[in-house]
Amino acid sequence: MRALLGNKKGKLRIVTRLLVSVVDSAEARLALAHGADLIDAKDPDAGALGALPLASIRSIHASLPEGIVTSAVAGDDDDVERLARSALSVATTGVTFVKLGLGRAMARPTGVAALGRRLAGQGRFIAVLFADENPPLTLVAALHEAGFVGAMLDTSQKRGIRLPDLLTMDQLGSFVADCRQLGLMSGLAGSLRIEDIDRLAALNPDYLGFRGGLCLAGDRRGQLDPLAIGRAAYRLQAIRQSRQVDGEQAA
Repeated sequence: MRALLGNKKGKLRIVTRLLVSVVDSAEARLALAHGADLIDAKDPDAGALGALPLASIRSIHASLPEGIVTSAVAGDDDDVERLARSALSVATTGVTFVKLGLGRAMARPTGVAALGRRLAGQGRFIAVLFADENPPLTLVAALHEAGFVGAMLDTSQKRGIRLPDLLTMDQLGSFVADCRQLGLMSGLAGSLRIEDIDRLAALNPDYLGFRGGLCLAGDRRGQLDPLAIGRAAYRLQAIRQSRQVDGEQAA
């Protein structure tokens, strides 16, 4: 789901939104109340893209008002059939998007094509590439051809190495631009901090994804910090308002 800003001349610009990963319905309601735009169901104890039980995902989705954008992680796997089965199961929970982690073996055109054939017409799937595994960023074209609706960059190892430490702003900007050109939703995540918001939002991704950076003491396995969520949401809102004013002045 892509949000856009318009000005009097009819020009549209991407509006970057806040994705917050949650572990249960209580965290989901907390994140929403403090400004999250997309509620993402994920198990941080099970790795970078750990999948929650289907019952937990359904509970999270059911706890939110109708119309709230949601996603859930289906895990990451080097086996096409296992990953596809997991993704199709998660798609039955009612979430808006299903995220699939593509590791080294899957982050190649042949793996993407095989997944696309298995998932074709079955739901709204987003591929997650791990920047610390050196995926070919040109894979965006293959993802589009395979029927994915979006692509995200994340990190597989949550040991303090952040997405901006792994890829340059030019590389991140090219990834986002390629997604936009092909009509794919784009997202940037990977141990992000609130102070990363300004420079990453300048690249115009659809979403910036957070977990650890919005948790107490920065511990992704700990509790979400409502004050941190609010600060992140406020920062993105301030950027949106600034762009809207600039667009009206330009018009």
